Amino acid sequence: MKKLSLLLIGLFLIPTLFLSSCDRGDDIITGPTAESAFKLMTDYMLANNLDINLVDTNTEVGKFVVGAPTAANLQTFLDDYYIIDIRSAADFTSKGHIQGAKNVAFTDILTEAPNAGTKTILVVCYTGQTACYATSLMRMYGYPKTRALKWGMSGWNNDTAAAWNGKIGADEADGHANWSYSTPPANLAFDAPTLTSFSVDGEEILKERVEQVVADGFKTASGSDVLNNPGNYFVNNYFTETDYLGFGHIANAYRTKEDLLLSTKGYLALNSAPNAKIASYCYTGQTSAVLTAWLRVLGYDAYSMTFGMNGIYNTNPVWASNQWGVGTSVPKDLPLVF
Repeated sequence: MKKLSLLLIGLFLIPTLFLSSCDRGDDIITGPTAESAFKLMTDYMLANNLDINLVDTNTEVGKFVVGAPTAANLQTFLDDYYIIDIRSAADFTSKGHIQGAKNVAFTDILTEAPNAGTKTILVVCYTGQTACYATSLMRMYGYPKTRALKWGMSGWNNDTAAAWNGKIGADEADGHANWSYSTPPANLAFDAPTLTSFSVDGEEILKERVEQVVADGFKTASGSDVLNNPGNYFVNNYFTETDYLGFGHIANAYRTKEDLLLSTKGYLALNSAPNAKIASYCYTGQTSAVLTAWLRVLGYDAYSMTFGMNGIYNTNPVWASNQWGVGTSVPKDLPLVF
């Protein structure tokens, strides 16, 4: 009789547990839809000055990139920045680094950032491109006082300049069938990307997205591949209209620079097809890195074209009359620590 009573109690509890499990499951899956998750996040970004133009240049420290100092200003520069060098540990040691720099893996930038205290963070890499990508992500994550070293270690010292100057100089675009001087195609509007999150808090969703993009690493596409296979990408030229026509551009590249904003939903022009690979390029690959990080956080399958136009048409005659000079970086002769 005792065994029968225990059996009856057990049979009674099973559906109770099952129903409780179902209720708990309903609680877990309750959350924003993919569409509302995107809206919650982007509303938060707009309210906190994280549209792309304000990630590029913010009110805390200004432009996302800063050049190496003169020799006379070196100590002030070193005092002002908490320097995170994201190059490999081997190169950090054997090729030298900036005095006081801390070697940090790219995947650890978000956990390292709090150690900067009140100092402005300076992210350093080989050529500035990965550092600019990191800077964009850190600004979105809540560290607006972050900048990247322009040209990376390539601009610091002649002994570390090979990382940049060894990559540019190609003129593959000169006379190429896919290089054009035509006017840009009209931008089109499409649906926003879809995001998945169980959070109903815009800031939390943004941080989830940034963490995921950091974990995925810097996403790039080679200039040669984009030039030779533009049909594999939605090619986004991030030039002014004058330079789009003056320098020329990859055939049928869209130009969205002035309109690519959350505030106007101009970003929707990039979503040309489901899961389209967006290859954005600028002059040198640094600004497009900032843009690409921002687009990936929004949910786009975005890539920064390595070294920008400088990597495929370094002798373009327009460089000489352009603000960028002659299309090359000029390294300083600043000290290295080994």
